[in-house]
Amino acid sequence: MGVLLTLILLLAAGAGIWGWGTYSRPGPLASTAQVVISRGGTEAIAGTLRDRGVIADARIFAAAAWLTRDEGPLRAGEFAFEPRMPMREVLTLLREGRMVLHRLTIPEGLTARQVAALLERTDTLTGEVPPFQEGALLPETYTFARGDTRAAVVRRATAAMDQALAEAWAARAPDLPLATPREALVLASIVEEETGVAAERPLVAGVFINRLRRGMMLQSDPTVAYGVSQGAPLDRALTRADLDTPHPYNTYRIRGLPPGPITSPGREALRAATRPEATDSLYFVADGTGGHAFARTLDEHNRNVARWREMGRPTPPPPPAGRATP
Repeated sequence: MGVLLTLILLLAAGAGIWGWGTYSRPGPLASTAQVVISRGGTEAIAGTLRDRGVIADARIFAAAAWLTRDEGPLRAGEFAFEPRMPMREVLTLLREGRMVLHRLTIPEGLTARQVAALLERTDTLTGEVPPFQEGALLPETYTFARGDTRAAVVRRATAAMDQALAEAWAARAPDLPLATPREALVLASIVEEETGVAAERPLVAGVFINRLRRGMMLQSDPTVAYGVSQGAPLDRALTRADLDTPHPYNTYRIRGLPPGPITSPGREALRAATRPEATDSLYFVADGTGGHAFARTLDEHNRNVARWREMGRPTPPPPPAGRATP
């Protein structure tokens, strides 16, 4: 009897040593693997890890998970497992919930329709895209875990825009002809569309601020294009008929700002709209280099337009008061 007991104890000790070695030694995974762990019991998780080559023995994993259950539950999600990761580190990773983070970048200058389409195409997100207003989401890069909802990203991007706009408005220059943060957002969206040159944004904003102060029409082509296309990208050049078409976004026919943003402005455009560059300029036209030529008088502006025409560019149709942009 004593011999049998000793043999059983030796076998148990050997099994324990073998199990501990399997638990602690490097695992079989040859290269980094991203594995989606679905909700379910420990055995299902062990089977998934074994099938993906993260662990060698599902039974030992399940036993180890049970023996260390006081350290916390195993979480579902998408995880990145490093090569040769020991089973004990696999369990730690699953318990700490250090999931793979994906990134979604909302570029500056997208309309609400384009942002919604971008969210819809992001297949690592789930759920419907909730409705949101033009200019409500801050262009930025957002991180999320697989399975997060599109609605959650929209909420985060909306909160980010609210904060960025509040900060820009709080730091605004004195005596701006802007009554509310909403008006600053509208102007920032126009600035965002008018120039792709970051250094020009404060100067472009300064031109529009001067026009607002003087009661001049803004005469901004992007606002007209937005109204003509009803928020969709316009895949053609504007025509004289477009400039003559009455709608709330036609800043060739209305004075002041349009009723809402025309795109999603970024932080720099918000800063430009609320802290514009001091300038005497009232006009600007493309200069052929990607930037713009600015002018204080209509005569000076017309000369800039003539130089633009000499480069073989389409001639902007000048309204009686002159134009802010080609």
